[in-house]
Amino acid sequence: MDSVSLFLVHAIQLERDAARRFEDLMHSMQTAGNREVEGLFRRLGELSRMHLRSAMARGGFQSLPELAPGEFQWPDDMTPEAASWHGVDAGLDVLGALQLALAGERSGHDYYATVARTTPDPEVRAMSSSFALEEAQHVTELERWLARYT
Repeated sequence: MDSVSLFLVHAIQLERDAARRFEDLMHSMQTAGNREVEGLFRRLGELSRMHLRSAMARGGFQSLPELAPGEFQWPDDMTPEAASWHGVDAGLDVLGALQLALAGERSGHDYYATVARTTPDPEVRAMSSSFALEEAQHVTELERWLARYT
């Protein structure tokens, strides 16, 4: 990842997917009747939307490329936060929901950390390091929640 605009296009898509998935998990927890974990997913979704707005604002001063789905540079051909979410459905229990969320946030963190380690561009390195730090905070919080339910 050697340009700010290319990084921001990826960050925007990743955070958009994360926000959608947290909304899915929030609805699953509504169905399960667990208001506490529903609130956690609502808050994490809001944080993802905040990260999305931040990436969009940073990109607002640049001409961002439009990429077709096959042109994105994802580790497994899909956004890291979306890769683990195939199991989201209305019957998901609390433990399963927390595990899916944790896997998604770990993947997002790993993606940003890898970009920070491998990019030749110092501005991309700074941005991706910042995003990785935010994802690491989400990982830590989800690990605490998961510990409560296991």
